[in-house]
Amino acid sequence: MSVLSTPFISLCTLLSFKETTIDDIHIAFKQNKLTSRQLVELYLSEIQKANPILKGIIEVNPDALFLADKADQKRKSGVLLSSRLHGMPVLVKDKIATKYKLNTTAGSIALVGSIVPQDAGVVKKLRNAGVSYLARQL
Repeated sequence: MSVLSTPFISLCTLLSFKETTIDDIHIAFKQNKLTSRQLVELYLSEIQKANPILKGIIEVNPDALFLADKADQKRKSGVLLSSRLHGMPVLVKDKIATKYKLNTTAGSIALVGSIVPQDAGVVKKLRNAGVSYLARQL
């Protein structure tokens, strides 16, 4: 069941979305009350609501749901997870180089479309930890 088709109030009862911790999310994962996909969909929904006003997210990863599904599949397979960040959605500043399908612009229109040679060190670590890379923020 998609989180977008679930009444938001019931999700708020499940976990206090804006004040939740990684431990809370892992408990919900273990109790099969939440998936990485649902979590990413919830954050994407929040971005859609708030970003027209706040304008803090400049680009959403087109693979965000695919990465979340991949994290859910790995969790379901019983494989020992490499990190507590596995399946967690994260935002990365647009100044940090990534090889994802997103621009690394440092806030400059002149860099739109530029291709970085490799992930920045922090992005490599996040990728190895199994995060569901969500979006770029200013």
